[in-house]
Amino acid sequence: MTPDVLADLVRVAALDVLADRGLDVAALPPDVSVERPRNPEHGDYATNVAMRTAKKAGVAPRDLAGWLVEALAQRPGIAAAEVAGPGFINLRLAADAQGALVREVLAAGDAYGTGDELAGRTVNLEFVSANPTGPLHLGGTRWAAVGDALGRVLAARGAKVTREYYFNDAGAQIDRFVASLVAAAKGEPAPENGYGGAYIGEIAAQVLAAEPGVLDLPDAERDEAFRRIGVGLMFDEVKAALHEFRTDFDVWFHEQSLHDSGAVEAAVNRLKDSGNLYEADGAWWLRSTEFGDDKDRVVIKSDGRPAYIAGDIAYYLDKRARGFDLCIYMLGADHHGYVARLRAAAAAFGDDPDTVEVLIGQLVNLVSGGKPVRMSKRAGTVVTMDDLVGTVGVDAARYSLIRSSVDSTLDVDLDLIARRSNDNPVFYVQYAHARLASLARNAADLGVEVGDSPDFALLEHPREGDLIRTLGEFPAVVSSAAELREPHRVARYLESLASAYHKFYDSCRVLPMGDEEATDLHRARLGLCVAARQVLANGLGLLGVSAPERM
Repeated sequence: MTPDVLADLVRVAALDVLADRGLDVAALPPDVSVERPRNPEHGDYATNVAMRTAKKAGVAPRDLAGWLVEALAQRPGIAAAEVAGPGFINLRLAADAQGALVREVLAAGDAYGTGDELAGRTVNLEFVSANPTGPLHLGGTRWAAVGDALGRVLAARGAKVTREYYFNDAGAQIDRFVASLVAAAKGEPAPENGYGGAYIGEIAAQVLAAEPGVLDLPDAERDEAFRRIGVGLMFDEVKAALHEFRTDFDVWFHEQSLHDSGAVEAAVNRLKDSGNLYEADGAWWLRSTEFGDDKDRVVIKSDGRPAYIAGDIAYYLDKRARGFDLCIYMLGADHHGYVARLRAAAAAFGDDPDTVEVLIGQLVNLVSGGKPVRMSKRAGTVVTMDDLVGTVGVDAARYSLIRSSVDSTLDVDLDLIARRSNDNPVFYVQYAHARLASLARNAADLGVEVGDSPDFALLEHPREGDLIRTLGEFPAVVSSAAELREPHRVARYLESLASAYHKFYDSCRVLPMGDEEATDLHRARLGLCVAARQVLANGLGLLGVSAPERM
């Protein structure tokens, strides 16, 4: 019995109690829930449904809870029910009902944890989107891990997700990148506000190798060659790094294409025609304050050139034209102002602003030996994705960046995540899976199999029950991770599951020893282990982290 099934059972029982006693069934809240109590002595699950319903029903909470306890105690799958405190209800499941959840996990396999509540949603998930002017830094690396995991979580709950990378290949930052390449090719220092680091010299050398006479061209032609080749090389390097990081995109969108195609001009004209763009001081302004922004935004500057937001507006329209009903933008810590302006732009076009969601990620710091790691040998001023992955590997890098809420600044302890110990969260979770894989190999060597109809009602040990109930939480965790856009919930859940498994294994012998014959209890426990391994693998898969067979 999963928590969702139990919650439905409680809801039906509550409806029956209210109806039988002539009370208003509309008093029952639509979202009846059950939770695992912190103290296992209080039962397997608890619900506050009586406390939430009693006032509207016109009765005392403990009275309603008492009636519910009487009704629930008669329901199949409920071993015991009791009133606690001001009207809580503590529940204990029958062993057969609890064990049935193991059977459900085994039957679902890879699909356990998936759902369909987001079916019909077409989501454009834009993340990373770093300027193609250098290797990916840690902020972009965090978004690569979290964004990819979020895409997997949303898809697991039924959404059709398109992962998109928006290349900012138009504007001043590209001009500075090109100037830096030219200076490096000439053997000159980087210009003021230019880009430094060994990678600039590496790319400049590749441009010279591709077009040996490029420095002899007129300045405009020379710069265009460095732009075309240099940006392309940087673009390819970013793509390759992301692929190695297990983050792949469905669409690589170039900002320049919006300007070249006339999409920016068309979007601006549409806003002018609607009256949501007005002229003042020689510039054109979006009436964004009318749609919740803190100030109106310049869209066309007084010199006639489009401001950066002009591309954003055209890009939003392009996404909507491609059929996306939800556009999620994952932006860095310095982009807080974009939340209101993007929603205002949507509203200015007559759309529901809720078609736009903006997630803001905070900074990442690396720590080693108790001191911050500040500089990359190649990038010069920042630590890059390649630096992190080269130090700890893809699994540890991804897991460490995903397991904390993006709302908070993250300090990644390189020494900790490289350590093969239970203090290292990714090792702790992966070791649980590897331990289960080893157990499966040992079972095969002994000829012990789960069989077609194991008796999971035999799983009555407290550690068995705790592990089973933890397995039952997985679908709800994935669902909430999708709803709240918080894939770190999956990582934290996996740590709880690994803990529950390790405690179970230390308390309950799974396989027979010596000449002992395998019993139904051995087979039932082996089935529970197979289920735990499946859920660990499913969860790690949602994070893009491997589930090793051996460690």
